Order: sequence, then C-alpha cells, then structure tokens
Amino acid sequence: MAEEHKHEESLPNLDPAVEVVERESLMEKLSEKIHHKGDSSSSSSSSSDDENEKKSSSPSSLKSKVYRLFGRERPVHKVLGGGKPADIFMWKDKKMSGGVFGGATAAWVVFELMEYHLLTLLCHALIVLLAVLFIWSNATMFIHKSPPKIPEVHIPEEPLLQLASGLRIEINRGFSSLREIASGRDLKKFLSAIAGLWVLSILGGCCSFLTLAYIGVVLLFTVPLIYDKYEDKIDPYGEKAMAELRKQYAVLDEKVLSKIPKGPLKNKKKD
Repeated sequence: MAEEHKHEESLPNLDPAVEVVERESLMEKLSEKIHHKGDSSSSSSSSSDDENEKKSSSPSSLKSKVYRLFGRERPVHKVLGGGKPADIFMWKDKKMSGGVFGGATAAWVVFELMEYHLLTLLCHALIVLLAVLFIWSNATMFIHKSPPKIPEVHIPEEPLLQLASGLRIEINRGFSSLREIASGRDLKKFLSAIAGLWVLSILGGCCSFLTLAYIGVVLLFTVPLIYDKYEDKIDPYGEKAMAELRKQYAVLDEKVLSKIPKGPLKNKKKD
C-alpha cells in the first residue's frame, strides 16, 4: 500500500490551464506548418508562372512577332512559288540559274548594246543551220559516212495549254484589278496604280522595254537571294519605311483627300 501511494504521488499533477496552453501551442505549430506549405505551393506556382512568362518572351516566340516586309509569313522560296522557278531565282540549282541568267544577259547585249534585231538574228541562225546540214548531208555521199540524224521536233500540246491557261488567269486577274480600281471604291489602290504607272512611264522614256525587262530579271535573281540572307537586318528598315509612308498618307488624306467632295454612293442590297 505504501508503494502504491508513492507511485501515485510521483505522477505529475496536470493543471487544466497547462493543458489549454499546450493545446494552443500544438495548434500554432500546425497552423505554421500549413502556412509554410501554402507559401511553398504559391512560390512554386509563381515560379512556374515566371517560367511561362520567360518562355513566352523567348527569342523563338518573339521571332514570330517580328515585322516582316509586306506582311510576309512564309519563307521567300514559298512566296516565289516554291517550284522550279523559285529554285532558279534563289540559285538552288546553280547550273540552271547561271544558264538562264547568262542567256538573258547575252540576249540583252546582242539586242540592246549591239542593236541586233530579233527577226534578223533568227533568219541568220536558220541560214547557217540549214547550210551546215545541207552540206553535211551531201558530203557524206563522197566520204562514205552515214548522213546526220536530224531529229523530228514536235511541240507538245499539254505544256502550251498549261502556259496559255496560266496567262489567261493572270490577264483576267489584272483586268479585274483594273476594274476594281476604276470603280472608285478604293482611293489608296487608285493612287498606288497612278504612281506606279507614272514611274513606269518615266523609266520607259529613259530606256527601252528590253532594258526594263533585263532590269527586272536582274532584280529577280538578286533581290530575293539577298533578302533571304539578310531579312533580319532589312525588315526593321522596311518597318520604318512603311510607318513613314502611312504617316505621309495620313497627312495627305487629312489635308487633301478628305476635302475632295464625293458623290452619293448607292449601296445595292444583295438578296
């Protein structure tokens, strides 16, 4: 009995106030842990948001937002058609490109610088060709050799039909554009067409049509290639030029074009 009494006295006397304080401290520790987890989750979410913002502002995403000349969204090769002509203009096939460019240069030198006429050149070339073949065919009888094999030349029908169809589509498109401009619906297109024709008339007075065509060929073989290599440096200058043109057009529209009286437009309702 004495031992049991001593054991009971050795047990601590738990005061109710102490129990309340201990419970409050436990609750505070739990709340701090929960708050710490919430902060870590919020910091991780904020870090993920920052990473997303960095990704969105990465050079690859900014590159898609860079201004491209004439609103271009495709490569220059695709803009030119993406076929064999585009390969020639972009010097993908250097032998073919060099042959076409060299032939155009030779034609310009012969017809423009040497003032040779096309009909005269064709006639002289046919005279030389027929004379060589005629002499060769008769000479084989004396030297006992086989006569030259002259191939039969036939113009295929399908390429000519495709060429005629393509020309017809482009000519009809040009006529529809001229009709739209002449209808007076778009003043900007009208002014652009007038300015372009005026510049062509000035150039036509300075040089011949053949020279203009050769200048166009030289531009086709040089400008797309240079622009494809240095487009990141050229596009900012193009953006500044287009902004300046828009600014000048806005000034012209405010001071001149807006003051031009316009007749009543009759809007036809489509059924």
